[in-house]
Amino acid sequence: MSAPRISFEFFPPQSLDASFKLWETVQVLAPMAPNFVSVTYGAGGTTRKLTHEAVGAIKRNYGLNVAAHLTCVDASRAETLEIAEAYADVGVTEIVALRGDAPKGAERFTAHKDGFASSVELVEALAKTGKFKLRVGAYPEPHPDAADKFADVTWLKRKIDAGATSAITQFFFEADTFFRFRDACVKAGITAPIIPGILPIQSWDGTKKFAARCGTSVPQRLDEGFAAAKRDGREDLLALTQCTTLCSRLLEGGVEDLHFYTLNRPELTRDVVRALGIAPEIAPEVVLEKVA
Repeated sequence: MSAPRISFEFFPPQSLDASFKLWETVQVLAPMAPNFVSVTYGAGGTTRKLTHEAVGAIKRNYGLNVAAHLTCVDASRAETLEIAEAYADVGVTEIVALRGDAPKGAERFTAHKDGFASSVELVEALAKTGKFKLRVGAYPEPHPDAADKFADVTWLKRKIDAGATSAITQFFFEADTFFRFRDACVKAGITAPIIPGILPIQSWDGTKKFAARCGTSVPQRLDEGFAAAKRDGREDLLALTQCTTLCSRLLEGGVEDLHFYTLNRPELTRDVVRALGIAPEIAPEVVLEKVA
């Protein structure tokens, strides 16, 4: 079993302390030679400017291949495409094109009156520019807004047909969850790579809350395991074992790429990647640009 290609997701900082944490995270994980890294938007596109600044700084400081998130939330078509052009101007050639979550205080996504109504429309418009490699989201378990259990495969097929070249999944806890989804995608005629999204468990209570919002099912055995580990003071060991085991099962099942949601906390992700046989390269010295 060969070592996988890996990628990492970061989020932009909204304070000085968070800025230092982002750069510490990049500093720790950049030596792992990721295939790409992505930088998120906040909920409702609230960190749009900070995302752009972080993307540019990571690219300049580290020379990493950065995929910038871009959503349809709270912006006109012209404004959204202007943001994409700004990415192109700083040498960013990859975009993770997403519909995006509803703005804070709203229960459901509502398209801007002059904006893109869906991720499919966003992908189509970006593809027409010919400037970007486009990645999209995928959902091994039903998206909270999905009409039925087949809707997520149908939507992914539409996004790939619109011009996306690969997909990154929402996180999940069981390898079989991904394999079932992958099989359904193949049956639907999807041939583009589908990259599993991996969430190393930094806090089990926090992860369960996140899973509830995303529609990710929580195995009872894992809930019981973390309850016991908390009593014994071995949560970190269980988190490392759980994530490494999940990744190993995926690799045994033919997966070649893994995308880690780091939450800007690099140590557990680094330890998992090392356990999978990826040794760090010597990191270049860089002058960090703080983004606050």
